[in-house]
Amino acid sequence: QLQLVESGGGLVQPGGSLRLSCAANAFTLDYYAMGWFRQAPGKEREGVSCISSSGNSTNYADSVKGRFTISRDNAGNTVYLQMNSLKPEDTAIYYCAADYNYYCSGYVSHWGQGTQVTVSS
Repeated sequence: QLQLVESGGGLVQPGGSLRLSCAANAFTLDYYAMGWFRQAPGKEREGVSCISSSGNSTNYADSVKGRFTISRDNAGNTVYLQMNSLKPEDTAIYYCAADYNYYCSGYVSHWGQGTQVTVSS
């Protein structure tokens, strides 16, 4: 059964860094755009970043531009989110998602289970 498994979350101080990973089981990521979403307590889930299947196109929410970097390793069937200069408002559950398309359409076919990121001193 197709699974997306996130890892790399945790507790970090403001200004710190974390790298999230998303590994796919039972399917190949090569043909799909991949995204990261997050949901903070009491808020709706929001898109953070997306990368096309080839990796040539990326986009970011305004709130994370210049601080977060999405990347992918198709050979390793893994997608990453490098998060730098973390702020308390980045605290959320972060979800990996597979798009229906090779480009970032925003239509999600599969979700990971989520990984908690907490930014606090």
